[in-house]
Amino acid sequence: MTTPWTQRYAQRTQRMGSSMIRELLKMTEQPDLISFAGGLPAPELFPVAEFEAAAQRVLKQHGSKALQYSTTEGYLPLREFIVEKMSHYGIQATPENVLITSGSQQALDLIGKLLINSGDLILTENPTYLGALQAWRAYQAEFTAVPIDDNGIQVDLLEEALCGGPKFMYILPNFQNPGGVTLSYDRRQALVALADRYGVPIIEDDPYGELRFEGNHLPPLVVLDAEKLNDDARAAGNGHNGDEAGFFRGNVIYLSTFSKTLAPGLRLGWMVAPKSVIKRCVQAKQGMDLHTSSFVQMVAHETIKGDFLPRHVRRIRQVYKERRDVMIGTMLRQFPPGIIWTWPEGGLFLWVTLPEWLDAAAILPKAIEKKVAFVPGAAFYPDGTGHNHFRLNFSNAQPDQIEEGIKRLGRVLAQELEKTAELAYA
Repeated sequence: MTTPWTQRYAQRTQRMGSSMIRELLKMTEQPDLISFAGGLPAPELFPVAEFEAAAQRVLKQHGSKALQYSTTEGYLPLREFIVEKMSHYGIQATPENVLITSGSQQALDLIGKLLINSGDLILTENPTYLGALQAWRAYQAEFTAVPIDDNGIQVDLLEEALCGGPKFMYILPNFQNPGGVTLSYDRRQALVALADRYGVPIIEDDPYGELRFEGNHLPPLVVLDAEKLNDDARAAGNGHNGDEAGFFRGNVIYLSTFSKTLAPGLRLGWMVAPKSVIKRCVQAKQGMDLHTSSFVQMVAHETIKGDFLPRHVRRIRQVYKERRDVMIGTMLRQFPPGIIWTWPEGGLFLWVTLPEWLDAAAILPKAIEKKVAFVPGAAFYPDGTGHNHFRLNFSNAQPDQIEEGIKRLGRVLAQELEKTAELAYA
């Protein structure tokens, strides 16, 4: 007898769904289609030769260790490297505060497993990263969302949402996916203060922070939170709390990844949190995959130790700035009036807003007919709104492809606006 598997699925699977982007990428594999849909880094920038040389050194010098089971926490020299790297951005941590994950997506899933009960309310930006929604819906979370503008989440609207008692806030402060916007310094301070006042912790997701190609670096939320707690402690005449001193007795869990600075195929990310949180996440991760690939961690560390990574990131910034400039310059020339977009200072994406009466999802098939693709905006909204928005990726395509793709898209949008104008006057 054939097992009726659908009758045996757990109830939580009813909230699971496929990533719209993953499904869309299947549609955009036509060789002559110009895709701005995926959040894909530029493959020609992957350090293939450096990885090849590093892999040979690792196998020759540490082959038995690299191919063996290892600790769940992650390869200690890599965690030490991450601690040193983060210190340049003001994040004070120890290797015991760092957990290596199989991509930052696994970190999101670990957070869901650790923190979310069925029906828990999670506060996000509106729109927000689709992967976080997908991960946490599997744990039967509910969402409340606060709109963003060109300066990030609108903190003047945040307090009302906090009164609803969310389990935590999920914030992408730098070159947000999908919006491309950056949370301003004043709003960062206000957000940290509100989180402290309402006792709502923050998950700070920072996959793009190193990819700033104009403007000034802004302190991470985790740093501002540490400064506030230390100031409060000094004002109260209290010292640090020993093992969990400074940031590590604070309100922020910090996530990042090597996917955007090295290669996404490594599936190599990390979480920074108080030791007590890391201990619980280690237990949860053991039930998932025991540990992230020892070989991948060791090869990555062998590749990036020394001064390679800063030089490599500088090159990425130069290339992505050029591609952003080509995309926006072509949009200024080719997009019809009435369409606006964000101007990111870094990262991989910009966000387009159409007139309210247009539906990006309805326009997408017409764009694909003209051999150009984007991601409609509704997928990034917890409540399914955002029909008149879409996301464009500028990091993956060559400048000449960007120019041609935006020209094609501009013609499609102009035709849609003409149709709606004709209907209005019919």
